[in-house]
Amino acid sequence: MKQQSSLIKPVLDAGYPTISHGKGVYLYDHVGKDYLDASSGAVTANIGHGVEEIEAAMAEQAKKVSFVYRSQFTSDAAENLASKIKEMTDGKMPWSFFVNSGSEATETAMKIAIQHWQEKGKPQKSRIISRWMSYHGITMGALSMSGYQQRRERFTEYLESFPSVPPPYCYRCPLGMEPGTCGMACAKELESSIRRIGEDHVAAFIAEPVIGAAGGAISPPEGYFQEIKRICKKYNILFIADEVMTGFGRTGKILACDHWDACPDIMVFGKGMSGGYTPIAAAVMAEHVIQPILKGSKSIMGGHTFSANPQSCAVSLAVLEYVEKHDVASKAAASGIFLKQALKKTAEDHSFIGDVRGKGLLLGMEFVKNKQTKEPFLRSIEVTNTFISLAQKNGLLLYPAASGHDGITGSAVMIAPPLTITEAEMNDLLFRLDLTYSDFTKAALPGFMESN
Repeated sequence: MKQQSSLIKPVLDAGYPTISHGKGVYLYDHVGKDYLDASSGAVTANIGHGVEEIEAAMAEQAKKVSFVYRSQFTSDAAENLASKIKEMTDGKMPWSFFVNSGSEATETAMKIAIQHWQEKGKPQKSRIISRWMSYHGITMGALSMSGYQQRRERFTEYLESFPSVPPPYCYRCPLGMEPGTCGMACAKELESSIRRIGEDHVAAFIAEPVIGAAGGAISPPEGYFQEIKRICKKYNILFIADEVMTGFGRTGKILACDHWDACPDIMVFGKGMSGGYTPIAAAVMAEHVIQPILKGSKSIMGGHTFSANPQSCAVSLAVLEYVEKHDVASKAAASGIFLKQALKKTAEDHSFIGDVRGKGLLLGMEFVKNKQTKEPFLRSIEVTNTFISLAQKNGLLLYPAASGHDGITGSAVMIAPPLTITEAEMNDLLFRLDLTYSDFTKAALPGFMESN
């Protein structure tokens, strides 16, 4: 009789393959089956698995020192990483606060925004505005900023009501308008929300440049973030860009915000910041954000035991240097065009694929019951989980996402392989995906059509 595991897994009584090792875009389990990591884990393994340059940086730092407490020491590794981020943001983000996860980073950004106004003598500016169909993390503060209903619902009574603005979801416009004729109405809703709350009470607006898990790679129309920036500036509100999923090449540029020349006041990184080789994330900010604190208390109220630990900082620095050295962002842009076109072509042959969207190698597919009416499948029949399970049987790893007009009823998956993927590997991805389409159409789709 197999001994029961003591490890708490996402589904407590589910069976999970045991991973053995990874190389490039492939992972291998302990029985030798290979999986094409078409989701980069949780859109994290941006430069692939088993990169020797990163392994060497890990070992080198471990020989020196792996941990010091940030209240007692700084380190070359942390200082150099902060300098590298300043350089990669063209000097616009000269201050970095290192933490351990994206959730911690967004919560830190929220606290810094609030403290910024406190130190300017405006403590009443404490409200954060965010969008529905957004995800900023699972800690209580980050979850309060998240408009991801499925992850909020168990904790609603404990959360702040920060989400109030609709997303730029052109496939299903939340305002019932046609793309190109709406006058950027979804962005202008931010202005309405600020006026309802009162600009003297709003500290910041937070948004993902491309909506990830809460929307399935929703990319905004041209002009959206320019309008957001204009509104934030008009009402003296900080703009926080959550680049945890999109940062450091994922969308085809080092920063996703660069697609729209919409530099935020505070930016949040994670995931690809270390490529999955170590836990690390960051809240980084412009000079004008830190200045009131520097002139006032001189201390940001935040931090964690492992913040800025030299081991993680050294590994992250090696990853970012790899991204630059190998021009990973440009490769992601080219690969993204190839893969998106291929996905759009295959979508024409499948009635259940309503939309293919995204930027670079952050791509999403939304599933629908009726392509013409965009009628979604019921959430209760778990179309997304079924499709992902069939894909995994075919050795293809995909990432689940929410979608639908309310961000609850829809079904979607994200395709986000390592940015180093080759054309041959993308063809392998498409081959395994085609097998999954076939399995889904034969085994699952008829029942889903009847159940809906």
